[in-house]
Amino acid sequence: MNPTQQVQRLGAWALEQFRGWGHAAYFVFDLLRVLPASLRRFGLVVGQIYAIGNRSLIIICASGLAVGFVLALQMYYALVTFGATETMGLIVNLALVRELGPVVAALLFAGRAGTSLTAEIGLMKAGEQISAMELMAIDPRARVLAPRFIGGIISMPLLAILFSAVGIMGAWVVAVLLIGVDGGNFWSIMQTRVDVLRDVGNGVVKAFVFGVICTLVALYQGYETEATPEGVAYATTRTVVISSLWVLGMDFILTALMFSTP
Repeated sequence: MNPTQQVQRLGAWALEQFRGWGHAAYFVFDLLRVLPASLRRFGLVVGQIYAIGNRSLIIICASGLAVGFVLALQMYYALVTFGATETMGLIVNLALVRELGPVVAALLFAGRAGTSLTAEIGLMKAGEQISAMELMAIDPRARVLAPRFIGGIISMPLLAILFSAVGIMGAWVVAVLLIGVDGGNFWSIMQTRVDVLRDVGNGVVKAFVFGVICTLVALYQGYETEATPEGVAYATTRTVVISSLWVLGMDFILTALMFSTP
C-alpha cells in the first residue's frame, strides 16, 4: 500500500468518526428536546425507575457489602503498622463516597441496566415496533427513549448512595465486630472529618454524570443498532465497553476538578 492510499484510508476513517460523533450529538439534542413531554407522563418514568433501579438492588447491595469487607481488611493491615487503626472509618468512608461508590456502581449499572436497555430497544427495532410507532404518528423518542433516560439518571445516584452506605456498614462489621476496632472511634472521626457538600455532594454529582453517560450510551447503541440478532448482540457489547471507558475517563476529570484543592 503506497502512502497516498494510507492517507486516504486515514482520512476516510477520520471522516467516519466525525460523522458518528455528529450523529450522536444530534441524537442527544433530539432526546433533550422531548424530555418535557415525557415528564408530563411521569407514570412511564416511574415504571422505568422500577425496571432500571429496583431490579439492580441485589447486585448493588451485594457488591457494596463485599467491597466494604475487603476494604476494611486491607485498611486494617496497612494502618495497624503505624498504629492508626482509629482512622479506618474515615478512610473507608472517603474511599467509598468519593471514588469506589460512584465508579463501581456506574460500572455495575452499565453491565446490568445498560445492556438491558440496549437489548430491549434493539429488539423493539428488530420487531419493527419503532417503525410502527412512527407510522401511527407517535414519537418513539418521547414514548420509549425519554422515560428510560430520566429513569436512568434518577436511579444511578440513588444506587451509588446505597452502594456507599452498604459498603460502610460492611466495613463496620469487619472492623468493629470481627477485628475489634473501637466502634466510637470508627464513627466519631467519620462524623467530624467528612464534609457533606465537599465529599458526599461531589460523590452524588459524579454518580449523576455517570448515570447520564451510561444511559445515553445504552439508548444510542440500542436505537442505532442493526435490526438483526447479531446487531443487537454486538450493540450490547459496545454499550458495556464504551460506558466503562467513558466512566473511567470522566472519573479522572471530575476528581481533578472537585478535589484538586484542600
